[in-house]
Amino acid sequence: MILFWILCAALLLVAVLFIALPLWRKSSSPDEVLRDAANLEILRDQASELEVDLNNGLLTQEAYDQGRTELESRLLEEVKVTEQPVAKPQRNPSKVLAVALAVLLPVVSVSLYLTLGDPDAVTPQDMIVADAEGVIHSPKALHKLEDKVKRGSKDPSDWWMLARTYTEQKRFSDASNAYAHLVVLVPNEAQLWANYADVYAMANGQTLQNDEVSKMISKSLELDPNNNTALALAGSAGMERGDYVTAMKHWQTLIDQLGPGSQDAKPYILGLKRAAELLVKQPGGKKLLQQLAAGRASAKSALTASAITGKVTLSKALAGKVSPDDTVFILARAAQGPVMPLAVMRKKVKDLPLKFTLDDSMAMQPQLKLSGYSKVVVVARVSKSGSPMAQTGDLQGITSTIKPGTKGLDIVINSVMP
Repeated sequence: MILFWILCAALLLVAVLFIALPLWRKSSSPDEVLRDAANLEILRDQASELEVDLNNGLLTQEAYDQGRTELESRLLEEVKVTEQPVAKPQRNPSKVLAVALAVLLPVVSVSLYLTLGDPDAVTPQDMIVADAEGVIHSPKALHKLEDKVKRGSKDPSDWWMLARTYTEQKRFSDASNAYAHLVVLVPNEAQLWANYADVYAMANGQTLQNDEVSKMISKSLELDPNNNTALALAGSAGMERGDYVTAMKHWQTLIDQLGPGSQDAKPYILGLKRAAELLVKQPGGKKLLQQLAAGRASAKSALTASAITGKVTLSKALAGKVSPDDTVFILARAAQGPVMPLAVMRKKVKDLPLKFTLDDSMAMQPQLKLSGYSKVVVVARVSKSGSPMAQTGDLQGITSTIKPGTKGLDIVINSVMP
């Protein structure tokens, strides 16, 4: 902040000197003095010439006296010699203007900036910094951000930090309003819709049994069927309305993604067991539970049947063209059909060589699954940009056309994308 004002002061000083200095120097008096001095010197030279001509006999005494008289007359006229007191010089308008501009320019500039500008914009960023979760802990920074969004900010990060901070402070109504703005700015982000559903429910009776909440959860799952927050909320909503089958389906999917042995999965494993206990108490519940188990076994079998397994290695000839932290994508795509991958795995060069498995659980969209196509190719690519889309300079290895369910592939990354 101090550096900013020092730079501003320096620029203002340059501007003042650039404008005022030429005006200050603009004055007729010095020019007049110089002109008078030059005329006096000329007259002295002419008087000396008359003396020389008289001494050399070139002029008569009468001609010499006449010449001296003429020079004295010119001296009085041109050099303005006077015995009267010198009049006080008039004030120079240029100097007055220079002084006025030197004062007004900084005053007007600073006043305009303070009125129309944003002095806080040059404040160190720690004044509005948020933690890794997007939460602001400084009241001053929060107030600054609130003022910014009130002025109509269209920056999604501003609304994101505001929504996350309000959520942390349990100001759920304010958080809901912030998410309402955010999903307009970023309408296709599944996590935002899931968060919106969560805080909206908390702000409206702390219940998921709300049509708006249901729409938000559905929107999130539509954008990303594997979104953890949306799956958790969908399962909880099912439990709340007594739809234990729906609750178990969503929570089972979530548990599979988190890993059954993970700490994060434990609450949902307990919830799954509770849902099963409540389901068997309902008429026909036991049969429904058996159907769920059979369906899960069938899905798992189908997942295994269509899964592709293999190993990826990097050619020794290309080892010098990569760094350990470069991204490696292993993906399956249809041999004929959509360009979007049917299954994707992301790793690092430092993980090579590695064994991989691609299956339907890695689909980017639910309607584009590995098991839905009869012919696919598998690509292993080192991406310098971190993007799964192929770019010039990427390193790649690719299989021939294979069927889903092929096991034991051996893929060597051995070519450079043109």
